[in-house]
Amino acid sequence: MSKTFVQLQKEIASLKVQAEAARKKEVAGVVSRIKRAIKAYGLVAADLGFVQGDVAQGRQPERRGGAVTKGAKVKYRDEAGHTWSGMGPKPGWLKAALADGRSLADFIA
Repeated sequence: MSKTFVQLQKEIASLKVQAEAARKKEVAGVVSRIKRAIKAYGLVAADLGFVQGDVAQGRQPERRGGAVTKGAKVKYRDEAGHTWSGMGPKPGWLKAALADGRSLADFIA
């Protein structure tokens, strides 16, 4: 006998609750392993690709069009070195690449 729409909706809601509980449990384990690895290897934010600590650690901040963007995280980068933080309108280089059939995932830094 097939289930009714209402029965399926209830089952979906129950599965969503179970999935979120499993996700939380798995995330807790992942975070715990990451924290142990960071401590064991003495890693800092810059080692992991986070740029917010760059200025404080004596590294040069990223420059865009002559302006210094302190703490801006680079989320997208192309082979020519163009970058975009994901904030504001997409830059021309990215629009052109997307129009040529590439996807945003191709540029994740």
